[in-house]
Amino acid sequence: MAHEQPLAPAGTRPLARNSRVDALVAALLTMVGLVVVFEARRLGAGWTSDGPGPGYFPFYIGTILAVGGVGILYQSLLSKSANSGIFVDQEQFKRVLSVLVPAVLYVATIMALGQYVASAIFIAIFMVWLGKYSPLKSAVLGIAVNALFFAMFEIWFKVPLFKGALDPLAFLGY
Repeated sequence: MAHEQPLAPAGTRPLARNSRVDALVAALLTMVGLVVVFEARRLGAGWTSDGPGPGYFPFYIGTILAVGGVGILYQSLLSKSANSGIFVDQEQFKRVLSVLVPAVLYVATIMALGQYVASAIFIAIFMVWLGKYSPLKSAVLGIAVNALFFAMFEIWFKVPLFKGALDPLAFLGY
C-alpha cells in the first residue's frame, strides 16, 4: 500500500522526499555500524579465557546497526510501500535556515566576544527579527538576561564562562 503524497502549499516545491531522506539516514547508519564492527574486531571481538573481549559487545551492536541500516535502505529505495511524501519544502527549509544560520553565527561569535556578549546580541537580534519586538526593548532584555547569567555564574557560583578572544568584559575584573 503506497503512502499518499501530501500536497505542497501553493508557490512552494518539495526539496526532499521522505524516501530519499530515509535512504540517506539508512546509508549513514550502515556506515556507522560497519565502522563499529571493524573497530570492535580490531579491539578483539571474541571470547577470551576470562570473558568477552573489549570489542565483543560493540561488535554485536555495530552488526545490529549495519543490518538495520541495510533493511531501512532497502525499504526506502526498493520497497513498493516506500513513503514518497514530502519531507521538506522550500518554505519549511527557509524557516529552518532562519534559525540555523543565526545559531551558527552565534557560536562563531562566542569565540571572539565570549558567552555573555554574544548571547546578549543573539537574544536581541532574535527578538527584533523573529519576535518583532522593538530594538530598545530587545537590547535591554538581552543585556539584562546576560547580566543575570554573569552574576549567577561568575559571582555566585564562581564558575567562569568563556570570555572570548577579545575579552570585551575585561574591565569588570573577571
